[in-house]
Parts: sequence; C-alpha cells; structure tokens
Amino acid sequence: MRKIFLVAQREYLQNVKTKGFWFGILFFPFLLTAFIVVPQLLERTKSARRYAVVDQSGWLLDVVDARIGATDLSRVLGTAVERYREDSDELAELPAVLQAVAPLLADLAPAREWEYARHVLMGEALDGFSDEAVRALGAQAAALRAWWEALPASEARAITSSVTTSRYLRVATPAGDDPIPQLNRLVSDEEIFAYLVIGADPLTGSEGSRYVSNNLTDEDLRDWFSSMASREVRARRLEQERIDPEVAQWIQAPVQFEMRKVSAEGEEEEISERDTLRQWAPVVFVYLLWISVFSVSQMLMMNTVEEKSSRVIEVLLSSVSPIQLLAGKIAGIATTGLTMVGSWLVVFYLGTKFLPRMLGAPPSLDLATLATDPVYILSFLAYFMLGYLLYAAILVGLGSVCNTVSDAQNMMPAIMLFLFVPLLTMVPIGRDPNGMLAQILSYIPPFTPFVMMNRAAGPPTIFEYVATTALLAVSIVAALWVGAKIFRIGILLTGKPPKIREILRWIRAPVGLVPVRKEN
Repeated sequence: MRKIFLVAQREYLQNVKTKGFWFGILFFPFLLTAFIVVPQLLERTKSARRYAVVDQSGWLLDVVDARIGATDLSRVLGTAVERYREDSDELAELPAVLQAVAPLLADLAPAREWEYARHVLMGEALDGFSDEAVRALGAQAAALRAWWEALPASEARAITSSVTTSRYLRVATPAGDDPIPQLNRLVSDEEIFAYLVIGADPLTGSEGSRYVSNNLTDEDLRDWFSSMASREVRARRLEQERIDPEVAQWIQAPVQFEMRKVSAEGEEEEISERDTLRQWAPVVFVYLLWISVFSVSQMLMMNTVEEKSSRVIEVLLSSVSPIQLLAGKIAGIATTGLTMVGSWLVVFYLGTKFLPRMLGAPPSLDLATLATDPVYILSFLAYFMLGYLLYAAILVGLGSVCNTVSDAQNMMPAIMLFLFVPLLTMVPIGRDPNGMLAQILSYIPPFTPFVMMNRAAGPPTIFEYVATTALLAVSIVAALWVGAKIFRIGILLTGKPPKIREILRWIRAPVGLVPVRKEN
C-alpha cells in the first residue's frame, strides 16, 4: 500500500508542478467565459447602422420616430428605477430629473415606464394611474421632456447601452423629388448601411415598401424598424375601423395555461424562474463532467505512453510491481483531476455570481444558488470519480500497448466517437429526464455517469440510482481487471503494437502466467 501511495504522490506532484497543468486549469474557464462574454461585447461595440427613410405616406415616419424615442426613454427610466430599487450609489450619478422620477415609478406595480414615456413625448393620457401618481409624474413631465430632447446620444448610451441610438442612427434623406438614386449611391459607397421606403398607403397594405441594403446577413435593422412601424400601423387601423384597442387585444389574446408543478407532498406549487433554470442546470454540469472525465483519463493514457517510450517505466518497475504501478497511477491522476475539477467548480461559481450582472441580467437571476446546489455538486463529484475510474481502466490499458504518442492518438478517434453519444443526447434527455431514451442509456455503463448527471433534475427513482450505480461499479471492477492484465504485459512490450487476438490471449491467460508473444 505504501508503494502505491508513493507512486500516486509522484504522479500528482509531477503534474501539479508543471506550468502546463495550471495553464490548462485556467484556459478552459477562460475559453468558456470568452464564448459567453465576447459575442456580447462585440455586439455592443458594433458600429451604429446608419440608415435613411423615404416616407411616401407623409405620416408614418413621424410616429415611428416618436415610438423610437419613447422606447429609448422607457429604457433609461427603467435603468433609473432599477438603480433606485437596488439602493445603488450609481443613482446619484444620474441627472436630477431621473432621481426625482425613479422613486415615483418604482412605487407602481407593474412597471409603467413605457406608458409614462409615451405620455412625456407623445402626450398620451396616463390611463390606469392613480390620481396621486398622475399629479406627481405630470409635474415632472415637462422637465423630463426638455432634458431628453437636449440629451446627446452618447450620454443616453452611457446610462444604458440598450437604447437604439447605440445600434441605429437615422440620417437625413437627400433633398429632391427623387432621392432614390442618391440613396443607392450612398449604399454602394457604404456611407449608409441601408435605406427604407415606406409605401404611399401603409394602412391598406405593404405595396411600395421596401428595404435596400448590400448586406444580406444582418437583418436586425429591417426587423427593428418593421416592428416599430407595424405597431403604429396596427393602432391606426384599429382607430380607422373604430375598434377599441382593448377589445382587439382581448380578441387576439391566446389561451394561456399557467405552469405549475406538484410538490413532494402532492400539492400544486407555482413554478419560479429558479425552477426552470434548475431543470436545465444539469446540462451544464454534464458538459463540465464530460470535459473533466475525458481530460483526466487522457492525461493518464498520455502519461503512460510517454513514460513507456522514454523507458522511465522500466526504472519504476524495478521498485514496484505492475499492479502497484497501475493503482498508483490511477490514484495519482485521480487526485490531479480532483484538483482540476475543484478549481473549475470555484471558477464556475464565480462566473454564475458575477457574469449575469455584467451581461445585464436582472438581479433576481441568481445562478450562484444553482452552482452551489448540494445535489448537483455531490452528484458531479461522485460521477466524476466513477466515470474516471471506468475510462481510466480502458485508456491506461490502451496506453500500455502503444509505443509512441502518435500510436495513442490514432486510437483516440474511436474513443471520441463513443464519447460523443452523451453530448448528442444532452438536450433530449434534459427535456425528458425520465423518458425511455434516458432510462435505456442510464443502464449502459460507459454512458451512465453522464446520463444520470443529466437526469438529476428529474430526478430518477432511488432504485435507478442504486441499480445503475451497482452496474457501473461492477463494470469498473471488470474494466480494471482487464486493464490490469493488459497493462501488466503491455507496459514492457516494445516493437510493433499487438493485434487484437494477442490482447485477447493476454486477458484469457491465468493470473501469474505471461503469454509469449509470437512474432510474425
């Protein structure tokens, strides 16, 4: 036992003392964070799309501009209200008019920033507001409108990056009876991104309306302006047909079924946002588990191949038996893996704590509670060890018959194809954690750690936990037994890699006997 411990200690220290090990620990979280954050940051830094509009209707562009302004103002008001509710010191950095309006809007339920913005910029009545709120907010309307109309676009973006002036900037339409040729030239010279033509009578149909741009992939500008125009046209059509907007909304309202769940006591419960997130949290853990098991098992395989090719393995075998060396290697790399996984879990927790706020998620979205859920963490650690032992036995046996790293790499595609199954089934199992597919794959030992981790939100029955774990444990014992027999002979084997029938003959050989390899 002491020799196994010494081998394990050597393996662990040999790995953790290298710069590459710590670089690998930091690289994966950094890469994962970059995949999440960088697209968001790039989207925010994208230059504003300059566009022009030819309004043949004579009225639609004006009301669309008013709607755009009201939308942006409502987002600025929403930011002020959020800072007020958080009791943030950042509220004091906002203009005095926003500091005065934020407490008044924060007292309303539900949020009414949109209605108030329409009142300030378009003079619409504050329907549904109490008399006290109408008086208080009405007193601030003139000052807020004057401040907003004088506010530069850069300062609006500094308050909240979600204002449309950070993404779309309308330029003046060229003068003249027919501005289309000039607009075509501006698009061709890339002085503007696109231009839109509003048809003569948008109330009757879309005839004559078109969007002209040389960029055929970015349709955000077209979709955004179209949605703004459609809402105003819809309102005018309702007014023209003398249909009450509330009646039209009621006619179009779909039948909605409130989602609920049944508690352990057999009673109905409301479903919170955390419940929905908790349903999908195992998918993240499965991906992390897959990366961990594969990385650590491959580390063991490559370590075995390198020591064999450099003849270090022969020096080690002069002091310990092959089985002691195998056990020590598996234990040492397992400890290395736990160090790596523990570091990733800490980074994962910090990411769920701070990344959502950096990306503008609401304060109520607390992902950190999911990252510290004891059911997920304990399941993750347990299935990491079980999955590692199973794949370690397989890969260390394969590594012992390889003479070079290139030989091992040639074997990896077959293992990778097999390991892709848990990744391909992550989403289907996440949607139906107790379905037929999930239950079948749970009883296939190479997939069990990943599938059962994916089903944690189900959750599976106690019987399934016990049965699948017992089957996995038996498979691990069998894999270790086979891997040990291959390792015992293959570790000192040099020359041409053995064929499948030779490896099978080693496995069938009685313990204590070393079958002679017949050279062709």
